[in-house]
Amino acid sequence: MSVDQEPTVNEARHLTDEVSTATLLGYLVAALALFGWFLFGWLVQRQGFVASVGETAGAAFALLLIVSVVGTVRRDRR
Repeated sequence: MSVDQEPTVNEARHLTDEVSTATLLGYLVAALALFGWFLFGWLVQRQGFVASVGETAGAAFALLLIVSVVGTVRRDRR
């Protein structure tokens, strides 16, 4: 027995866009910058391992928030 179904609203809005190479390169640069920031705080400023991890985590969450806001604004324009 087969049942034909209409696509739901969620299925119709499913985006199949691939991530561009420039976006992946941007993510790589951000990850390297965060790792460099961690090493700078830990080895150069000698502020301690846990403090360096916390500072880097805070910077990473701020960066994720910025990326999220920019992505939302770009998606809203479509």
